[in-house]
Amino acid sequence: MSDEHSEHRTAGHTGHESEHFETLAIHAGQPADATTGAVVTPIYQVSTYKQDGVGGLRGGYEYSRSANPTRTALEQNLAALEGGRRGLAFASGLAAEDCLLRTLLVPGDHVVIPNDAYGGTFRLFAKVVERWGVEWSVADTSDVQAVRDAVRPQTKLIWVETPSNPLLGITDIAALAGVARQAGVRLVVDNTFASPYLQQPLALGADVVVHSLTKYMGGHSDVVGGALVTSDAELGEQLAYHQNAMGAVAGPFDAWLVMRGVKTLAVRMDRHCANAGRIAEMLAAHPKVTQVYYPGLESHPGHEVAAKQMKAFGGMVSFRVAGGEEAAVRVCDRARLFTLGESLGGVESLIEHPGRMTHASVAGSALEVPADLVRLSVGIEAVDDLLADLTQALGA
Repeated sequence: MSDEHSEHRTAGHTGHESEHFETLAIHAGQPADATTGAVVTPIYQVSTYKQDGVGGLRGGYEYSRSANPTRTALEQNLAALEGGRRGLAFASGLAAEDCLLRTLLVPGDHVVIPNDAYGGTFRLFAKVVERWGVEWSVADTSDVQAVRDAVRPQTKLIWVETPSNPLLGITDIAALAGVARQAGVRLVVDNTFASPYLQQPLALGADVVVHSLTKYMGGHSDVVGGALVTSDAELGEQLAYHQNAMGAVAGPFDAWLVMRGVKTLAVRMDRHCANAGRIAEMLAAHPKVTQVYYPGLESHPGHEVAAKQMKAFGGMVSFRVAGGEEAAVRVCDRARLFTLGESLGGVESLIEHPGRMTHASVAGSALEVPADLVRLSVGIEAVDDLLADLTQALGA
C-alpha cells in the first residue's frame, strides 16, 4: 500500500491539513462547547431558534431542516475526514444519493453505473430515476476502456463503488477520474465499504464521495444516515440548497451517534481489516468454498489497484459455496456468532445471502449476483471465535 495512505494524513480545505486522520476523527468540527466547556458536541434537539429581530440569526440558525448545530459538527467532521470543502449529512445513504442525482441531473441525461453495486442504488436508478427520464447503462468499472466506451454525449455522471457490493470489485479511481475529466462528466465514488480511513477518493480525482453512514462510520448498528462530500465549493452550495429544499436531513441525535462512532473509526477499521484477512485466507483454503472475493488476496484481480489506493483491504468478504444456492443458504442459517442480517460495518459480525436479501432487487438484471454467494461483514470479535463459527457453519 502506498506511503501516501499509510501516513493517515487527510488533505483538504478544512483548516486541519496538518493533522493525522485519527486526530481529525476526534476533533474536526467539534471544539469544546463555548457555553459549558463540554468536550462532546451537544445534541441540539430543537426545531427552531430565537431570532434577535427579524432576520437576526444567531450563528445562521433559524430552522433545523436548514441547519442544526449537531448536524453542522458532523458535516464539518466528514469534510475534514474526506479532505473536502463541504460535507452534508442525510437521513440515509439513499437520501444522500437521491439529493445528488436530483441536483446534477435533468430528464434526458445519462449515467454510467457499475455492474456490481448495492441493490438499493440499482433500484433507485432503475425504478425511480428512470421514471424521471434519466437513462443509465451498466459497465464493468474495473475496466477503464469499458467505462470510456459507455460514456455518451448525454452522460453527466460516472458512478463507482470500490470495493463494490457484494463482489468486492476494485475500480482504479484515479484512472476513471481521468476518463471523467476527458469526457467533461463528474465522477461519483461510493466510499462506504472502505471508509475515509482506508481510501480518499477526492484526493484521487473524484468529484463527490457518497457514504452510507449507517455502516462503518456509525459502526455500532444503531443509526441510519448518509453523506455527501465534495471539494467543489460551488457544487457544495448546490447540494446544500437541494438538501434544504428536499428535506431528508440527518436528525440531531442521529448526527451525534455517527460522530460518536467516527471517533473510533480508525481503531475499529484496523481490527476489521485484520480479522477479514485471516478469514479470507481460511475460506480460500476450505474445500467447500469455490471462490473468495477479498481484495487483500493476491489472487484477487484488483489486488494491485487496491494496494495502491487503499491503506488496507477492508472488513468485507464474500465467497461462493460448493453445492449451489441451497448450500449457501444453509451456511447462513448454521452460523451462530455471525448474525444473519442485512447491513454491514458494525462491531458485530454479520452474514447474509445477497441473492435473497440485500440484492434481491437486481435479480434478472445485469447486476444479478451468484445464487451461491455468501457475504460477510467481519466484526471486531476475537478472530479465532469467528473462524471456528465459519468452520462449523460450512461443515466437515
